[in-house]
Amino acid sequence: MTQLFPVFINLTDKPCLVLGGGQVAARKVQNLLDCGAVVIVISPEAVDDIKQYSEQGLVKWLPRELEVNDLQGIFMVFVATSSPEANQQAVDWCRERNILVNAVDDPPNCDFYVPSVLRRNSLVLAVSTEGKSPLYARKLRKELESIITPEHGEYVDLLGEQRELIKETVSDINVRKRIFEALVNSDILDLLRRGERVKVRERVQECISSWQD
Repeated sequence: MTQLFPVFINLTDKPCLVLGGGQVAARKVQNLLDCGAVVIVISPEAVDDIKQYSEQGLVKWLPRELEVNDLQGIFMVFVATSSPEANQQAVDWCRERNILVNAVDDPPNCDFYVPSVLRRNSLVLAVSTEGKSPLYARKLRKELESIITPEHGEYVDLLGEQRELIKETVSDINVRKRIFEALVNSDILDLLRRGERVKVRERVQECISSWQD
């Protein structure tokens, strides 16, 4: 079997289409909105969540069937109707136009799969079974929630903040690398877990100054 290429895509301001108006489609719409996508929904009927998004101007809802011209300029499509025929037609049109398409619960008609995601600020863990068992992916994600705590996300954000400062103030690339390694291999995460924020800042400065002397 061909291996899938794992990737995180920036959907900010990218036009994404959701075909279908049920609860599954509504979840896809919410996920896309969370990622900053421009969302278009096409379905003769829609659940209240989608109607509310439309009324609030968060999505564009077209209460009709899909037309081939609707795919013009679309970056990504989620197909989630109750009609296998309509779903297949949408998938075929997308593939003819090299548009990424995901047909819900239909792995052969998916160019990509949506993983079960655990977010801790800028730290994102994605679990995928390549469409074989979304339920098991969710189970594993739940198990990871107790291991990857909010402090992990805080730690990543702190590392990102320091990375930018170090890049601006330290010209030697080798020194930068040693500072980054010192920060990653420090006890900062343990300090965050214990709520010792003052010591965290002290440790950061120690890691930086130890390589600048």
